[in-house]
Amino acid sequence: MRVDPGVWLTVRTMLEQIKATIEVIRPALQADGGDMELVGVDEETGVVSVRLVGACGTCPVSTQTLKGGIERILRDRVDGVTEVINVAEAENAI
Repeated sequence: MRVDPGVWLTVRTMLEQIKATIEVIRPALQADGGDMELVGVDEETGVVSVRLVGACGTCPVSTQTLKGGIERILRDRVDGVTEVINVAEAENAI
């Protein structure tokens, strides 16, 4: 099977799509004094792990930002994303 070389320029991996989408989301978080770091992606389960930092890390509505904002946008824009989790919550529970 021969693939047109131009096709390879438009095909992006799930990780690349997630990184690009995070760059779209990031300015809104930074405008409120926060940010997020991409920790990992499990492409089999579709789970994206992030760490909310700055004002986002201590904000009382960070779960709403994560689920209603970040997760919704990633699920809409990247095929295969099923969930976004904040690893900082688990780290702080220890």
